[in-house]
Amino acid sequence: MARVGNISISHIGFLTPGNYPNGDPLSGLEQTLEQLQYGEDLGFDSAWVRQRHLEPGISSASAFLAAATQRTSRIELGTAVIPIGYESPYRLAEDLATVDVLSRGRLNIGVSAGRPLHAELIAPLVFDGDWTGYDFSHDRVLRFADNLRGTYLGDEQTLIKTPFGPQRPRLQPYAKGLIDRIWYGGGSQRSAEWAGRNGFNLLTGNVITGEGTDDFFMAQSRLIETYRAAGTQRRVALGRVIVPFDSADATTRRRYRDYADGRHERTLSPQGERRTLFARDVVGTSEEILAQLFADPILPEVSELRLELPYEFEHEQYRQILHDFATLIAPELGWKAPSDIRAAS
Repeated sequence: MARVGNISISHIGFLTPGNYPNGDPLSGLEQTLEQLQYGEDLGFDSAWVRQRHLEPGISSASAFLAAATQRTSRIELGTAVIPIGYESPYRLAEDLATVDVLSRGRLNIGVSAGRPLHAELIAPLVFDGDWTGYDFSHDRVLRFADNLRGTYLGDEQTLIKTPFGPQRPRLQPYAKGLIDRIWYGGGSQRSAEWAGRNGFNLLTGNVITGEGTDDFFMAQSRLIETYRAAGTQRRVALGRVIVPFDSADATTRRRYRDYADGRHERTLSPQGERRTLFARDVVGTSEEILAQLFADPILPEVSELRLELPYEFEHEQYRQILHDFATLIAPELGWKAPSDIRAAS
C-alpha cells in the first residue's frame, strides 16, 4: 500500500453521536458513557460528543460531560460542536469551566457560530422578543472566550459581598488553561481564517464548503492552509467517518456497506446553494481502510485524527469499530498507545 507523504498520527480521538431510543434516553446516554470508558481503556487520546437539539441525542454537552468526568480519568473530553447561537456566552462559560475543573483539565470545547439549526422552532423559546435580528456572529464566540480568561470585573476596588467575605468578582470557577482548549468547527475559508487569527484550535471533518473547487481534498487542504497562514500554531484535528469491520460478523458487515452505499451519491458533486462537499465514508477491512487513508492527501498535514462514528449503529457495533480502529488501524498510521494501556477486549 503506497502512502501519500509522511503520515504521522500522534493523537487519536473519536466522536460519538450519543443516540438513544425516544422512550428510553437513559439507556443510550449510559451506553455512551460506557463508550467513553471503553475508548479510554483502548488508549484513545480524546472522546468527543455532539450537541444536538430536537433529536434523541445529547442536547447538553456540558451536563453529559460533567457525568463523563466521573467515569473516566485520562482521556480528553470534547464537544464537537456546541452551536453558540442558543447559548449565553457567560453561562456557558460557567458550565464548561465547572466541567473542566471536575475533569482536572481534560476538557476541549468545540463551538460554531452562525444561525443555528431549527431556529424557527427553538429561537422563540430561547430569546425574548424578536429573535430574527439577534447576533449569531463570531462575536459571540469571542465573548465566550473572554469570559474564560478569568479577568476580574470592574477595577481593583470593585468588591462583592459573599458568605466568605469581600471578593473581587470574576467568573467562577476559574479553569486555568481552558482558554487554550477552545476549538472552532471551521467549514469555510472565512471561518478558518477567523479561527486562526483569533488563536483557536481547528476542527475540520468530512463536510466543508466548496470554494473555487469541486474537489473535496483540495478544498480541505486550502482550508487548513488558510488557517495556518492566519498566524496560529495551534492544533488541527481531522475528522473522518471510518468503519472497520475485521471483527464484525457477516450481517454487520453488510449493514456497514449498505450505510456507506446510501451516502455515496452525496460525495459525487457539490450539494445545495453553498456547494457543500462531502468526503466518502471509509468502510471495509483494516487493509482496505489503510489503503484509502494512505491515499488521503490531508493526513500528512495533521497529527490528530478523529474517528467519527455513524449515527445509526448499535452500542456493540460502536465498541467493535473502536476496537478495530485502535488495534488494527491507528498503529499503522504512526500512533502509539499510552505505555500503561492494554488493549481492552
